[in-house]
Amino acid sequence: MKTETTGTPRFKIFSKPETQLASLIVTWTPDAGKVGSAVAECLHTKLDGFEFAEVEPIDFFPLDGVIVQDDVAQFPETKFYFCLRKNLLILKSDLPRSEWYEFLDTILSIVESTCKVKEIYVIGGMAAAIAHTTPRMLLAVANSSQTKRMIEHYDLVTDMEYETPEGQRPTLNSYLLWVAQRRGIPAVNLWVQVPFYLVACEDPQAWKKVLDFLNDRLELDLDFAELSNKISRQNQKIAQARIQHADLDSWLGRLEANLGLDTHESEKLIRKMEELLGQGD
Repeated sequence: MKTETTGTPRFKIFSKPETQLASLIVTWTPDAGKVGSAVAECLHTKLDGFEFAEVEPIDFFPLDGVIVQDDVAQFPETKFYFCLRKNLLILKSDLPRSEWYEFLDTILSIVESTCKVKEIYVIGGMAAAIAHTTPRMLLAVANSSQTKRMIEHYDLVTDMEYETPEGQRPTLNSYLLWVAQRRGIPAVNLWVQVPFYLVACEDPQAWKKVLDFLNDRLELDLDFAELSNKISRQNQKIAQARIQHADLDSWLGRLEANLGLDTHESEKLIRKMEELLGQGD
């Protein structure tokens, strides 16, 4: 396997995908409800993806505070995968801490130097004051009016006109849309709702909402029966807990009725769910 290394910032290309028109899925870790990592893992596994490139972390991530889990150092990673069957590129990356423009420019340089990218979808979870029994909404922000028209007939909320508040730094996803626009690449930010009390846990219903869109848009022909079963198991577990804990049932019932919770109640609900479902990263 041949390895190619550029100058600064550095990246490695292990093999070049044999394609000239590919869609790129961008996912970040950590993410609300583990949406990004779950979507990337599902696509990578089901479509037999293989790693073809990675970005060196030293220019973009602080390495003096590396997390140690089970006596193993967890270094930040930025890895690219290619799924030959559907001409799909997947980026699985930790969130960069510095040099955002150079980082995003490096990402696009990699995919443009290996194949022609026709469109980009950036995946993200968004904390929302909803119950887990509420159908998730998938919100989309495009980097051009033409790109917006391209996705309007899907089950998306596309009438968002988001602008970074004055004096604040743009989000990484918004920045990526801008960098892609400068290169003439259609790009879309996809934000799926995650109940606030599942942000640190898993939200398979949010995963499926994103995957259903990608399955339809990119004609992936994937079966998500296993994921549907996972959703059912989680819902059953929460339903059983509601029978046993009156406070939990009351809090969730108020959310289902579109009634708010105060800060103390919200915090107690979050802790209860983390105990029930297991706390995430």
